[in-house]
Amino acid sequence: MIFIIIFGPPAVGKMAVGRELTKITGLKLLHNHMSIEFVREFFEFGTPKFNKLNSEFRRRIFEEVATSNLPGLIFTYVWAFNMEEEKEYVDKICDIFRKEGGTIYYVELEADLEERLRRNKEATRLLEKPSKQELELSEKRLLSTSEKYIMNTTNDFYYKENYLKINNTNLSLRETAKKIKKVFNL
Repeated sequence: MIFIIIFGPPAVGKMAVGRELTKITGLKLLHNHMSIEFVREFFEFGTPKFNKLNSEFRRRIFEEVATSNLPGLIFTYVWAFNMEEEKEYVDKICDIFRKEGGTIYYVELEADLEERLRRNKEATRLLEKPSKQELELSEKRLLSTSEKYIMNTTNDFYYKENYLKINNTNLSLRETAKKIKKVFNL
């Protein structure tokens, strides 16, 4: 069982790279907005009920995949490194796979802010993420999040093993996914 967590700031290309990686590895993808957009149909983003349901849906999917015959799962996540509870959450979900003998791979994506602002308006992003369709609000949140949180590592990452950091500002989705596949021998 393989569990790949692709993380980085908003509009860095996590979902798109995850999709491309799915094509060349056969692994399934759970991008973070799959659960976010579903739960938003019932509760406002960030409210206690939203957070509880979103977390529980993801956890149940992780548990079922970890004990299944699937070869693995790719999960995308916006990780705020200046919030200790974020590491605790990631460790908790990774432990679900570790307990079943799974191997964890960490892929950090980074891209220039200008490129992320451009990607924030791409049609595929807007189609998959209705909460991003109000472009002015989406851009404002992207900029605010970039100021408030540390979403890329600046020095060492917590884990040395099975970790890859890619600046994909000027890389295609295919190039980025191939690099992940090659480095981790997937």
